[in-house]
Order: sequence, then structure tokens, then C-alpha cells
Amino acid sequence: MPPVSLLPESAPFSEEQRAWLDGFLSGWLGIQDQGGALSVMDAIPLAPEEEVEEEDYPWHDPSIEMDERLEMAKDRPVERQLMAAMAQLDCGSCGYDCQRYAEAIVNGEEKSLKLCSPGGSATAKKLKELVSLNANSVGASNGKSPATNGNGTASNGTAAEQGYTRANPFPAKIAAIRNLNGSDSAKRTSHVEIDLTGSGITYEVGDSLGVYPTNCSELVTEIINELRATGDETVAIDGKSVPLVEALTDHYCLTEITEDLLAAMIGKCGNLSEAKLLEHYIDDDEDISGWDVLDLLRQFGSAKLTAEELTASLSTMKPRLYSISSSLKAHPNQVHLTVGRVGWEFRNRIRKGVASTMFSDRMAIGSTVRVFVHKSHGFTVPEDPHAKMIMVGPGTGIAPFRAFLQERQARKAAGENWLFFGDQKESCDFLYRDELESLRGSGLLGQLDVAFSRDQQEKVYVQDRMRERGAELWQWLDSGAYFFVCGDAKRMAVDVDRTLREIACEHGGLSEADAAAFLSGLAKEKRYCRDVY
Repeated sequence: MPPVSLLPESAPFSEEQRAWLDGFLSGWLGIQDQGGALSVMDAIPLAPEEEVEEEDYPWHDPSIEMDERLEMAKDRPVERQLMAAMAQLDCGSCGYDCQRYAEAIVNGEEKSLKLCSPGGSATAKKLKELVSLNANSVGASNGKSPATNGNGTASNGTAAEQGYTRANPFPAKIAAIRNLNGSDSAKRTSHVEIDLTGSGITYEVGDSLGVYPTNCSELVTEIINELRATGDETVAIDGKSVPLVEALTDHYCLTEITEDLLAAMIGKCGNLSEAKLLEHYIDDDEDISGWDVLDLLRQFGSAKLTAEELTASLSTMKPRLYSISSSLKAHPNQVHLTVGRVGWEFRNRIRKGVASTMFSDRMAIGSTVRVFVHKSHGFTVPEDPHAKMIMVGPGTGIAPFRAFLQERQARKAAGENWLFFGDQKESCDFLYRDELESLRGSGLLGQLDVAFSRDQQEKVYVQDRMRERGAELWQWLDSGAYFFVCGDAKRMAVDVDRTLREIACEHGGLSEADAAAFLSGLAKEKRYCRDVY
């Protein structure tokens, strides 16, 4: 019998090369020629193919209390325990979703434990506790992702090689920007059109756009003044010298007080009582909740930091996630946002939402903004073009549903569409009114129910309109309709969920327990989807 050969006859080798390679491979694989013909497949036992199951996160439900969520995750890896301590909204206020934020903390990409604003101080404290208990497993990359630099942008490789991502955002131009509210409104909502030409970026309706904001110039100037600096001083960012004013404007978060900043100020504090108070804040920062960097510098004036000491102790700028309000099919090479301006007064100073005021106050046509796409997980139009769709989106919650309607129109989907929209005043806060009424006139938007809370003495909200249409709404849900909610998680989404349960009881004849089970079933079927923040 001829000797065993592991090489195919067609292999381009001489007899001598073939003999040597056969001997080498046989020895490497541990094959002995005992007169029988063996092949590599005979020599290496095949492991049975295993299906990769999607990991289950039973705690990923905002209706479950934190203690119960943590109990569910107690035997999981530390990143899952961290995830369970978060608000479970995937709202993007931290610049991630819950799972990704937890993983970023563990791999060292993210150092801040205070980014989950819906979870507030309770989440921040629990994250700190879990990180302390698992110190050997957390922060392996020393605060930076190996793929990124301190500015959140790619440290090597070109866009063509890597694609545009959170680590490598696309420098896009503003194509159009306008205020959607009337002159009598108490609000300002920016409709923003961003040019994606040349980026190769694509997205689906329901996705979010990550936006790296810039800080308000007035705030930057006041911080520079507190340092008794000029702004021209240079600081090091990833091995490059950058003017202080640029660093504070583009690269660092000025709304978060880090432990590194408190520690740096303790080391430079010229007042013992101030130093002791700063030490207390490292252990318990409840008393400085809501403070920003300027507040701290002003309150503890004896701590004289240099420009380099300050920037070395700040967290890097985080992106904000906004629901995309356009369909790529309707607007090729563009992505649209609907952004409400945020502002409030605290400690006798006007505070500004960093990204929202960037769009409303500091951006113009031709301005550059760094962006990337954050994919959604199930929050999108039904695959079935005949499926009915109910959407509840008050205020800027209209954003994804504008995109949904554009997508359904572009696909010529036959399924009926029903929108509940609400805001303060019909005369000046009916966002995208002309577009919605045009879609209603064309028949694409079959039903449009609106609620304007301040147009009458008794306030009316979207959940009130849902109750009024409860019988028909139940018929839609019972016959297979999809139900989507976008907007405020703490009030509106809770009220809408409660109203849905009431409708299921009243018009479906279900008990409270059965109504809860019905909605849970809809969620598992991806027919009850929420994009809340």
C-alpha cells in the first residue's frame, strides 16, 4: 500500500518537497502510517458544531428595582453586574447603551461612573461599590481603549480602513438648521440636517446618531479666568500640544467632577478646611451633585491648578445619542435630528445642555460636527409591510416616527399608521405640522391624535388621547399591531405603559396580572418597543 499522503495530488510541489512536507505534517499531527490511508480529517476529530446563543439579560427591564436586578446578575461577570445597576433604558445619555457602558468601564475605556443620569446617584454609588469590589478585573486598559485616543477618535488607521464609528467619528457639515417652534413658544427645537456625502455611512430608521459636542465658549472663558490663565497655554493631548482654549472647548467634559479633579485640588489646596471638605467629597459627593468644574474652582479658590493639572484630571468629552428623524431612502446622503434645547438655573448660574445648545446657539450651515451611527436593537418599522403601527411620541419624541413614516412611504408599505403626538401649545409647538398633515392627507398617516397640554385649563396628554381611543387601540393591538413609544422615561413612558394596561383591562377584559403578561408578551415579540431617555 502506498505511503500516507496528506497533500492533494494537485498541490504544486516536487516529489522531494511533497515527501518532506508529508513527513512534517504527519509528525505535527501525530499521525503514524500503519498501512492504512489516513487523511487530515481522520486525524483531527471534529468537535460538534455549537450554536452561539444570544446572551440573556433578564434584569434589562426598567420596571425592575435595582436590588432585584442585581440579584439576577450576582453570578454573572462583573460587567453584567455593572449593567444591572444601570437604569436599563439604553437611552444614550451616557454616550453608550447600558451593556456597552458597563463593558467600557471594565475594559478601561471609560473611567467615569457617573454617566447614567436616569439612574442618578443610586446607580453611581452602586457602580463605585462594584468597581471597588472587583478592582482586579476593572480598568485593564488604564482608561483608554486601545483603538482610540483621549479625544475619542481613532489613533491610527484611516477612515476608509476602519469606517466611521464612536472611536472614529465623521466630520460632517451642517446642511440646514432651523427652529421648529413658533415665536410664542417657551421652547426651542432644532431641526438639523447633516450632510453625509463621502462618508459611506448608512443607517436604518430607529438608529441613533452619536454626536460629539463642543462646550460653550462663555463657560470655557470663565474656567480659564479662574485658572488665571490666558487660554494660549498649551496642554498635552495624546502626545500633541494643544492650546488650553481648544482643549477645554473640544476635548473635555466640563460638567462632570471627577475624583481625579478632587484629588488634584486637594494636593494644591492652601486651606486645610477646604482640603478636608474636598476629601469628604471623594467619599460622598452627594452635596456637590449637579455642580460643574467652574462651580468647584470658584468654591475652592485656594486650590491653584495649572492648565496641565486641570486638563489631566478631567474626563474626556462623551458623545450624545439622538434618535434619527429621517429615512435614508427619503434623504440620501443626509441624516436629520430633532433636538430640544436644554437650559436651567442652578446656584445662581444659567446652565446649558452641551449638545442641545451647540445646535441651537452655536451651529450654522457649514459648521462641522463629528458623528457616528449607533445601531438600534429592534426599535424599527415592522418587517411586514402590511403590519399596523401605533406610535406615541410627544415633543422631540416625534423624531424616530418622522423617520418611520418616511420609510413606510418609501417602501410603499400598505400597513396602517397611527400617531399620538403632544406638546404644550398647538399654535407654536406642533412640530412638523405641515409634514404630518400632508401625510395624513395622502392617507399614509391614517390617524393622528394630538394633545396640547396648555391650550385649555385642564392639561391633556397623549395618554389621555389613548384612553379616549381605547376600544379601537385595543382592537389594533389584539389583531397584531406594533406599538412604539419615544420620549421621557420617568413620566411619559410610565404613564403610557399604565394606560396600556388599563386599556387591556377595560376593553380586552383582562385582569391586571393578565394585562401585564399581555404587554410583556408584546415586548418579547418586539411588538411593544420603547426608545426612552
